[in-house]
Amino acid sequence: MSENNSSGGKRLLRIRQGRIVAGVCTGLAAYFGVDVNLVRLAFGVLTVFYGLGIVSYLIAWAVLPEEGEDGSILESFVNRHRP
Repeated sequence: MSENNSSGGKRLLRIRQGRIVAGVCTGLAAYFGVDVNLVRLAFGVLTVFYGLGIVSYLIAWAVLPEEGEDGSILESFVNRHRP
């Protein structure tokens, strides 16, 4: 599920297969080797009790590249708006 980068290590990606919204939870679960439902539960708990779940999910969505892509949404936005 997580691709190897040029140095041979794992790369944290947003995974397309099995995702519900943007693939952040699926990518984190694949990278850390845990069940995706535990990651989703953690985001839910952070959202309900502290309000940080939605914020951290949106940041991860913008920063993590999607599976099969070279860069993240944030990288492509910054590169597009460079002079």
